[in-house]
Amino acid sequence: MKLIVGLGNPGEKYQNNRHNVGFMVVDELLNMLQTVANADRSRAQGSGLAFSFSKKFNAEILQTKELIVAKPQTFMNESGKSVAEIAHFYKIHRKNIYIVHDDLDIALGNYKICFGHGPKVHNGLKSVREYLANHDFWYVKVGVENREVRGNGGVPGVVYSLQDFSGAERKTIDVVITKIVDELIRVVS
Repeated sequence: MKLIVGLGNPGEKYQNNRHNVGFMVVDELLNMLQTVANADRSRAQGSGLAFSFSKKFNAEILQTKELIVAKPQTFMNESGKSVAEIAHFYKIHRKNIYIVHDDLDIALGNYKICFGHGPKVHNGLKSVREYLANHDFWYVKVGVENREVRGNGGVPGVVYSLQDFSGAERKTIDVVITKIVDELIRVVS
């Protein structure tokens, strides 16, 4: 079984923040999986993906036979407890855990999926690492960096990540989200 977790902050206030791109990816992944499941059901009754939705472990969880997709409903910096509880309950090995998150070290329009290396500074990932007692899981890094001036001369990262995407940035990130979802679907298929 695989676990894909999107990191973000719950609530409408944060919905379009750069920091919530993990939730955005997971939402699109769920839309795509449901589209596939509906198409399979229409071709042959009883085939396809069987979905089970629940709210437990302080997360919204969608489960199929081989996959769990989760959105922790804690705030970002406390996501690790939810991730660890899900992984422990379902006995999911770290090599089958994918954490989708924003990354200020990657330019807007880019992403990376890698095992065992995340950004140096990301409190949501820090929480996940602490609760899993390890950093060996898959990082789905979604680039959100689009500041003209970085570092001390620009908007601080903690402030910038909690700002909403502009209209043009949202178009760019939507293209990236589609690419990531396509890749994640291949991983779990």
